[in-house]
Amino acid sequence: MAVWAQAGSPVWERNEEPLSLVGMKLDELFRRFGPPQAVQAARGNENWQDDVVFVYGEGKFYVYRDRVWQIEVSAISGMKVGDARGVALLILGGNAQDGGDYVVYPIPGGAWPLSLRVNFSAGKIASIFIYRPDF
Repeated sequence: MAVWAQAGSPVWERNEEPLSLVGMKLDELFRRFGPPQAVQAARGNENWQDDVVFVYGEGKFYVYRDRVWQIEVSAISGMKVGDARGVALLILGGNAQDGGDYVVYPIPGGAWPLSLRVNFSAGKIASIFIYRPDF
């Protein structure tokens, strides 16, 4: 049986987790999830791109100033870390922009733009990020 990428887009509800968590203020994050399990630093390519990362069981929340701008999750929309590359390509369909070792999928609607990035290593999903590309 042949398998093709989905013709349409995944159905993204802006109010469903984890999409609704991007843009959350720090006080909202703490009220919702409590104190983080760990706090890490993430080094960007430039010094100004450094982030504070709050680690929870639900994922890693990357903070710029006082807002979450990126979330790393282990699963979303039927794909998870460890799945074959083809799973992500099937789920995201033709709207995904293939960058070789990653794909980026723009998520429409909302007050600000959102993107989904799936990184690959050795033909498998290595990480999944939802983020504001305007940061």
